[in-house]
Amino acid sequence: MAKLWAIIKREYLERVRTKWFIFATVFGPIFFGAMIIIPAVITKNSKGSTEFTNARILDATTSGIGQRIADIMNRERQPGSIPPQVIVVKPSELSQAESTATQQVMAKQVSGYLVTDQRTLAGEVARYAGRNATSLGDMERLRGAVKEALLTQRLQSAGIDSSRVRDLTFIPLQLSSERITDKGRGGSGTVSIIFAGGIAFLLYMSIVLYGQNVLRGVLEEKTTRVAEVVFSSVPAETLLAGKVLGVGAVGLTQQILWVITTVIMFKLRQPILAKFGVSTMPFDLPEISIGLALLLLLFFILGFIFYSSLYAAVGASVNSEQEAQQAVQPMLILLVATAIFITPILENPTSRVAQVMSLLPFSAPIIMPLRLALGSVPWYELAGSLIGVFIACLAATWFAARIYRVGLLMYGKRPTLGEMMKWVSYSR
Repeated sequence: MAKLWAIIKREYLERVRTKWFIFATVFGPIFFGAMIIIPAVITKNSKGSTEFTNARILDATTSGIGQRIADIMNRERQPGSIPPQVIVVKPSELSQAESTATQQVMAKQVSGYLVTDQRTLAGEVARYAGRNATSLGDMERLRGAVKEALLTQRLQSAGIDSSRVRDLTFIPLQLSSERITDKGRGGSGTVSIIFAGGIAFLLYMSIVLYGQNVLRGVLEEKTTRVAEVVFSSVPAETLLAGKVLGVGAVGLTQQILWVITTVIMFKLRQPILAKFGVSTMPFDLPEISIGLALLLLLFFILGFIFYSSLYAAVGASVNSEQEAQQAVQPMLILLVATAIFITPILENPTSRVAQVMSLLPFSAPIIMPLRLALGSVPWYELAGSLIGVFIACLAATWFAARIYRVGLLMYGKRPTLGEMMKWVSYSR
């Protein structure tokens, strides 16, 4: 036990004292806090793009829809910007008009041109071409202007005052959702989704980043032949356990510090935004019970041990960084496959996909905490997930310890799967 503790302490202190750990631990929450505050301030202070109105409208209809669109676009026009110009053309002259407008766009005289024809009047399609065609904001505003112009024209054709209808139908309603768990009200549903997504992201990144650290540490010990010296006084199993637990403690420390500082940033978010004149809705973080916190911690530990053991086995079986990157691909595929399902499960945490992914050992350490943060999970699913991950951890550590013991002392060509299976039998 003393040797195990000494290895854990060495692995832990060696990493937490590095400048990169301190930088990432401090800068991470500041970065996330800035991502919360800066976009809101920019959105408040920014106006519509000047390129949105600096356009030609080629109206190949006789209904005046082009002028209606221009009037709507003018409502969002910035002072000093160029208003849209409407050019009424005959359908037979549309091709030539488009060619001329294309030349104007290429000469940077206008940002683009909108084409309206009979298909536009039918509500099917309106065509736009321009330099700002990749601006999602401009294109969405342009689409809204066309839809509003069509609605206005149809209402007037039906003898209805379009401005009166707009006043009656425009209702800026906001929906506030609150989840209810087995224990009662559980806070905002939107906040719970954001919180759950954040937990899944932290678990995913910690396993990937610190699992890679375990691999590099093992590979370094092998290539520098430090392992040969250490093995003379420390059993391979103890060395492996110390490395995995030490690096895992580093990841846990960073996550705890990130959570604490992120909570502080959320508390300061509203007062800071208020100083910039940005009004926000109340955004209270969900309460985390002791039981939930312990479950999240348990899943992190089990998941990290599972993947880190496999990373260590890979590090012991290869001879270079290039071989390691190739050999680690299967584990990365499992992690990426898990990450792909995060968004669908956020949308429907009780689906069959969520239930299955919560039981698979390679995905349960990330998906089950995600579901726990979203709401209550049946006890039998939680128990099955914990048992499955625990058994997978035992199998992974058993396999990795035997590969680790032989692999660290083997040099030369990269072993095949058959040779690695022989290593397992040698270590019995």
